[in-house]
Amino acid sequence: MTGIRTPARHIGRAMGSPFRALRARWRGWSRWRRALVALAVAVAVPMATLGAVFVAIRLHYTGAASAEARTRGRDAVWLGHAWVDGRKSEADVAALADQLAGTGVRDLYVHTGPLEHDGSLPPSVHPRARWFTETLHRALPRIRLQGWLGDEVKPEKDALDLEDAATRDRVTASARQVLDLGFDGVHFDMEPIRPGSAGWLALLDRVRTVTGERGAKLSVAAPQIDPLPGLHTAGILLTDHGKWWDRAYFTETARRVDQIAVMTYDTSMPTEPLFGGYVALQTELALEATPKDVDLLMGLPFFWDDKWGHWGDAETVDAAVRGVRLGLGREDARRANFGVALYVDFASTPEHWAAYRRGWVG
Repeated sequence: MTGIRTPARHIGRAMGSPFRALRARWRGWSRWRRALVALAVAVAVPMATLGAVFVAIRLHYTGAASAEARTRGRDAVWLGHAWVDGRKSEADVAALADQLAGTGVRDLYVHTGPLEHDGSLPPSVHPRARWFTETLHRALPRIRLQGWLGDEVKPEKDALDLEDAATRDRVTASARQVLDLGFDGVHFDMEPIRPGSAGWLALLDRVRTVTGERGAKLSVAAPQIDPLPGLHTAGILLTDHGKWWDRAYFTETARRVDQIAVMTYDTSMPTEPLFGGYVALQTELALEATPKDVDLLMGLPFFWDDKWGHWGDAETVDAAVRGVRLGLGREDARRANFGVALYVDFASTPEHWAAYRRGWVG
């Protein structure tokens, strides 16, 4: 063995020769040529990373959905403001009852706000709320009605300040006001809440006490979970917009409520398989992050839009339902506290409802 030993300095020389040649060639190039190569590398690296992410998302849309991944009778629908401001009649309630017949819908989130920026809720914005709760409960006694309250939130928007204790007091009073109107629960949709907001968690603790005393439910609409660790931080730094929550903050929110509905739309995914794969990934992440005794609902896009952030031909109900079923089947096919939430009634079409019934209700 000693007869074939190669001195270390010879190895270093052998390895160093190609690098010296490359360095010499690099130095021989003009400044502009070197700048173009550096720019190409700077573009290629993130593009390759993005491509790998898209491939991973697309793979989440492969395989067969579990036969157990169907409705548990815990689905929900977001209803617009027309139900409480006088635009709807008893005939509309009857039509709604017919539409919900034979589905898995148990909860209706009825837009009863919006809240004022100080957290208060003027009675003038929902003059027919009591009529609606009484009429709907007669027509569909097994359906739960939750008053949907929301507003834009600081610091990104010049609106509701959840870090202010007096504002949280007024929001809590607004929650009591909704329950006094005959609602079976309170549903918050406040956007965009940045992960780490202590005021949001403190508000949920306060309102959960109120709903618990009344035997009512507390639910929230939640952003999507980081598909890549730290993405929410990067998004805020680059765009000053918080689109995602990290998993830990999602869990902190979920354990304070009875029900959490993930807004699994407006994803920027450009094709149906990518959108469906993204929904499958979000379903898996949300199942991991949500306590077993909390209802987890995945939002379905019951509306059409076509712009950057929401490609209409990609974000379909068919793709969303298949993604939900794939994610549920992989992560926890037998989980009972699970459903889908349909956004939103006034923009929905018969095709949306047919896809939901066909794909999820079965």
